[in-house]
Amino acid sequence: MFPFRYTTLATSSLFVSSPPFPRVGTAVLTEMGPTQDRKIRTAALTSLQTFLSAKNATALGPLDMLKMWKGLFVSLWMCDRPIPQQNLCAELAGLLDVLPRAAVVPWLRGFWATMAREWTTGIDVHRMNKFLLLVRRVVEKSFRWMGTGGKGKKGEAWHKERTDQILGLLKEWPLSPEQEVPRDTAGDPYIVPSGLRIHVLDIWVDEAEKAGLLEEGDEQAKDIVGRIAAMVDALERQTTSASVRIRAKESLEDDRLPGNQTQSVPGDDDDEEIPDAKDSNSWDGFDD
Repeated sequence: MFPFRYTTLATSSLFVSSPPFPRVGTAVLTEMGPTQDRKIRTAALTSLQTFLSAKNATALGPLDMLKMWKGLFVSLWMCDRPIPQQNLCAELAGLLDVLPRAAVVPWLRGFWATMAREWTTGIDVHRMNKFLLLVRRVVEKSFRWMGTGGKGKKGEAWHKERTDQILGLLKEWPLSPEQEVPRDTAGDPYIVPSGLRIHVLDIWVDEAEKAGLLEEGDEQAKDIVGRIAAMVDALERQTTSASVRIRAKESLEDDRLPGNQTQSVPGDDDDEEIPDAKDSNSWDGFDD
């Protein structure tokens, strides 16, 4: 059953804001949020994409980002059946692609704040899988957003500024050794749950590989992966959670990471060595 605290989501004073938020807020929160109707949800998502692609999306403050992510969180919470859930996770993560560049970091900060707030209180065991998938999709999109698409200066494949911003968010939220993250708005600091940290530790190498960060010969990507690994290493050394420490160590031992690949020795895979028939020093058995 849908939690009571979400049933009045659309009319809550939490979502009262100055223009231009109410137009998109109405579409997302009253239509996309507490509904299981795919057509309504799709129409609301299209309205949100149009709104976020506009330049005035950069004028949205931290509270507005939290309000929108609250509505998106509820929409996924209400979404049933695996295929619609998978599609919605991809669509929510894909909103990053339509955002003006200046709005991406506040948008992702709102996402991580929402996940930290809801992870242990708003997500029950029956709904956890779809939010695990959402985090996976957002991490992948974040990594891809760092890329230049082949249009970087001097042929660079990765934006330096975008890379610094995404890695800064990871260091601020799931890979931070500190348990608490200060709020952009008034209130107590966020507590980043160990479960959220563990999930990111479990998936970051997978998503880095999908985004092309583990391509051989890409020294820029190798440096980026090294910076992420350094954050994971710092988390392993400083965390007070034994489970986080174990997962951090395991992720650093992944064979796909630079420096962890085992060197294959020719002949190691051969079951047996076949002697050269022309070798005069080989023994061919007793003569009859």
